[in-house]
Amino acid sequence: MGRRSAAGGLVPSLPRVYLRAPSLHDRDEYLTLNRASRRLFRGFASPILTAPAFTAYIARSRRSDHSALLVCRAEDDAIVGSFNLSQIVRGAFRSAYLGYQVFGPYASQRYMSAAMPLVLRHAFVTLKLHRVEANIQPTNRPSIALVRRAGFSREGYSPKYLKICGRWRDHERWAILVDTWTR
Repeated sequence: MGRRSAAGGLVPSLPRVYLRAPSLHDRDEYLTLNRASRRLFRGFASPILTAPAFTAYIARSRRSDHSALLVCRAEDDAIVGSFNLSQIVRGAFRSAYLGYQVFGPYASQRYMSAAMPLVLRHAFVTLKLHRVEANIQPTNRPSIALVRRAGFSREGYSPKYLKICGRWRDHERWAILVDTWTR
């Protein structure tokens, strides 16, 4: 992808985002963003709001069955969202669950769409997974649109699948395989 130069040639565009692992140094920015996003997350996620919860997130991110990635805006290094590959299973299964969030100030600006190919490359090339599954509440239309654009297929519907914000909530199951992933 790129843009046209004044001479009419295609100029490659710079990446909008990059991924990096979270660290304890991200605590204040991450907590501030989660607090600012409570309205956006309402009913869809239980955001990390305290320093001890953030420390637990960092500890979890360092386990072999979890890969946490912050989505950072290239122009100023601001954290705009996050992805988590959790419950990573190796061996014959080579699968993980994908969770993600965009922070309120950056919602609807397509940062997550720019980051998703990077996350899938990480999952399929770096982690050598075969399958990535995202479970999404049916009313979360932006999230469904994100996985659909990335090439995920809807595999089913699970009533009362996950307990979120104190309630059991229905979810659609979406997945992508390394065989169907387009680099």
